[in-house]
Amino acid sequence: MIIWILSITALTLLTAWAFEDLYQSEAERFAVAETMRNPAMTAMVGPGYGLENYTTGPMMAHQMLLFTAILAAVMTILLTAKHTRGDEEDGRSEMIGSLPAGRLAPLTAVLITMGISQLLLALSLGSSLSILGIETVPVGDSFLYGAAIGATGLFFAGVTAFFAQLSESSRGATGFAFLVLGLSYIIRAFGDVSNETVSWFSPLGWTLKTEVYVNNLISPLFLLVAGSLFFAGTAFSLLFKRDLGSGMLPAKPGRKHASPFLLSPFGLALRLLRTSIIVWGVALMAIGASYGSVLGDLESFFGSNEMLSNMVDPESGLTLTEQFVSMLMAIMSMMAAVPALMFFFKLKSEENKNRMENIYARAVSRQKVFLSYLAVALIFGSLMMVIATVSLWGASVPVMDEPMPFSTVITAGLVYLPAIWVMVGIGTLFTGYKPSITSIAWGYLIYSFLVVYLGGLLQLPEWPGKLSPFGHVPQIPGEDLSLIPLLLLTLFAAILYTAGVYSYKQRDLKG
Repeated sequence: MIIWILSITALTLLTAWAFEDLYQSEAERFAVAETMRNPAMTAMVGPGYGLENYTTGPMMAHQMLLFTAILAAVMTILLTAKHTRGDEEDGRSEMIGSLPAGRLAPLTAVLITMGISQLLLALSLGSSLSILGIETVPVGDSFLYGAAIGATGLFFAGVTAFFAQLSESSRGATGFAFLVLGLSYIIRAFGDVSNETVSWFSPLGWTLKTEVYVNNLISPLFLLVAGSLFFAGTAFSLLFKRDLGSGMLPAKPGRKHASPFLLSPFGLALRLLRTSIIVWGVALMAIGASYGSVLGDLESFFGSNEMLSNMVDPESGLTLTEQFVSMLMAIMSMMAAVPALMFFFKLKSEENKNRMENIYARAVSRQKVFLSYLAVALIFGSLMMVIATVSLWGASVPVMDEPMPFSTVITAGLVYLPAIWVMVGIGTLFTGYKPSITSIAWGYLIYSFLVVYLGGLLQLPEWPGKLSPFGHVPQIPGEDLSLIPLLLLTLFAAILYTAGVYSYKQRDLKG
């Protein structure tokens, strides 16, 4: 909790300070505001408000409120799932239940803790932004900014507690909660671009409806708090009706006899991850399609805006739409890296639950099991990127006057595969050497997202991006395709895989 709160606060302070320092003249702020009016940016960060006077406060809320709220949601989803359903899986809830503690005590403790964490996050953000002393970032508005983010985290804590009662595993509870988060983002993006009423069906839309630093509306926060109380209350009522360790959703009975496909470690890994693969495939397809569907509006928007048209370098032969696609590919590749890592970390999860001992009791080598999970992660992690890329192109064709060639779009997406493979390689190394530090891989992925997403907005120097594998990928179609960095990334990934396999064979289980 401390790491999450300090990290989100530090990121917010860095961004506010950078915005104040970067865009000091009115002309610069006007140029940025004009860029933010386009539909693609609306789909990505939310509807523009305060663009007529685009000072540091409105700029901060418009470009960072949604992103920071999503971070708070991820924080509460992971922590709530870990300490509700995760504690049941690991046997801690049963130990607490054997003591004079009420049946609702563990869930109550988790939700109170999550409430305290989001209160501390809101106060940390509000007080930190106030201390900066920026004229357009007043004290009261800053605490509303923190409250909007904290309320979003609280809402998804309730959602996760609800799904912890439905699902039979922490993986299922986390997956369902992230699915709600993804759908909220997609519904909000669609509503913000085409129909404002639709945005009211998304909790992330409620967050943005606060219009912090401009209109400062408090009423959307009541919706978030009421939603969290509703899901928490429902979770309590379901907890009374189920047995410890079981879920309200009935488990599908398996076959009487296993299929031949399950007679190999690869087949077992694929079967265990089948539902996750399908869910993530649908999610990436929806995200790619949602971005592709606004490219037609983006094209017409640039064509009707003389100032933005003048920003295009005629000698480059690229439109702003094509330049924007290269940024979308970078973001979608990091989204695809999330399931790739999750697929491989299933090996660590099975080991923590003492299930790998049943596998290794038979004539099965550690190397074969390790490589089986690695193969699933690489194959289907790469497939996620392909699905997102093809979906983006497919959705853009009907809405663009001159659609981009499929070869250009698919190349722009596929060049990011070696970077995804490196991320999986980092996960394999940590899993093989010391599974308890695998969270570093997630931290590194978040760092990569920050330097790519904020690098252009904050005009960061080039070297922070080069510390990430995604910073070495050629930006297609803006740059020429260079195979050397892609080959070096692939070689580095192979070295990480080798080191991971060797370390896994040497250490003790759950070491």
